[in-house]
Amino acid sequence: MSDVETGSAPEVRTAYGTVRGAVERGVAVFRGIPYAAAPVGALRFRAPAPPEPWTGVREAVAYGPTAPKRPYAPPLDRLLPDPAVPGDGWLNLNVWTPSPGAAALPVLVWIHGGSLVHGSSAVPVYDGTAFARDGVVLVSVNYRLGVEGFGVFPDAPANRGLLDQLAALEWVRDNIAAFGGDPDRVTVAGESAGAISIAALLASPRSAGLLRRAVLQSGAPAALPPAAGRRTTELIARRLRAPATAEALAAVDPEALLTAQTEVTSGGNPLTGRTSFQIVVDGELLPHDPVAALHAGASAGIDLLTGTNSEEYRLWFVPGGLTERISPLQLRLALLKFRVPNATARTYRANRPGATPGEILGALATDLLLRVPLNRLADARTTAPGSTYVYEFGWPTPVQRLGACHALELGFVFDTLDHPDTRALTGPDAPGELASAMHRAWVDFAAHGDPGWPSWDARRPVTVFGPTAPSLVLAPRDDELRCWKPRRR
Repeated sequence: MSDVETGSAPEVRTAYGTVRGAVERGVAVFRGIPYAAAPVGALRFRAPAPPEPWTGVREAVAYGPTAPKRPYAPPLDRLLPDPAVPGDGWLNLNVWTPSPGAAALPVLVWIHGGSLVHGSSAVPVYDGTAFARDGVVLVSVNYRLGVEGFGVFPDAPANRGLLDQLAALEWVRDNIAAFGGDPDRVTVAGESAGAISIAALLASPRSAGLLRRAVLQSGAPAALPPAAGRRTTELIARRLRAPATAEALAAVDPEALLTAQTEVTSGGNPLTGRTSFQIVVDGELLPHDPVAALHAGASAGIDLLTGTNSEEYRLWFVPGGLTERISPLQLRLALLKFRVPNATARTYRANRPGATPGEILGALATDLLLRVPLNRLADARTTAPGSTYVYEFGWPTPVQRLGACHALELGFVFDTLDHPDTRALTGPDAPGELASAMHRAWVDFAAHGDPGWPSWDARRPVTVFGPTAPSLVLAPRDDELRCWKPRRR
């Protein structure tokens, strides 16, 4: 009998030492396994290094340390709980498996979102029990955030957070078979900044052979030139009265550095704009702009599942009252700033009678920054050897009139609607049958490369996970998508 069947603590031998997990709700779980050395001291602002091997058995029942971060600012902190675990060994991961004694099970690696400054694998919404229950080995990953992971310096490698993610995927390749997983059947999934990260990894030659499928949830390919990406680092250094170098900021008290980072990046939101950290085209890990690379065929053989939520903007616009505060004049100024054609704005207004200027702006921004680029990516892959599937999540939460907002789909994908942290966004009565359907689609995609509806072609099929049963819709709101001309890069 297996450890899971007997309920005894399972042990697994990795390349760096043996770990002991626990049996919880019928699956084996291992938490806080280091996949790289702690990025402190001489390793701070460096590429990830292998972890130190250990002797004996390492307990792996508690989440490992999370990267330095601050909670979401009010009022989002009540909607997006973001636990922090102290310690230096941030580069760790968790594994849920039906049984370490299994063989060749599909693997799903989860890369969390959070604008590259928030989030971790310890967020309860990302509990992998349901995936393991349904035959998928779930791996969730921590990576460096903020200036530690994405600050741009002249004396340190860029995109360190992405390098961390690659190191985690290499760990999965080398170790996941010991947990019952198949290293040749790895799906990498992520939401928001996690999806943006995965798009960059897909565009990087270094990801070759590390994954077979990918899921991009509410995050489109994007990257900046290094000079533009360096601006946030320079603002932080200026606030600290220090040179904008890795050597100088490594000497700054970590709490002071985190305070300066928070002050520089606070205000605004991902749709209206703010000072933020971004992935950069560094010429090494990321040789080319990921949009151009993916449209030109990079990772064309990788199966892709991608989509957005119907009202992404409402997470940022509604809690602070932005939907009501934006005036017609402010809407017009925003349309000029984003270079939105008048005809496009007229179409969106006509499709939303009675909508406020803030709601019109939110719908436009959602499509401009998320839905349109992901549809174009799907279009670019119509002749690719890898299949592409598109979804839309449209169930509206009753919480604070947030509707089908950004991040709402996560509890449905992970089938964690019963957790209090999930209910902060979904409310207590979210439909379990919708979670079962959405979770099953992700399981089937990881296992077989087919979530259960037709792949993308000229008909533009989209499965909508809405208030009623999931339904297949051809070219939803195509009149709006046709309004957008390709943006000059």
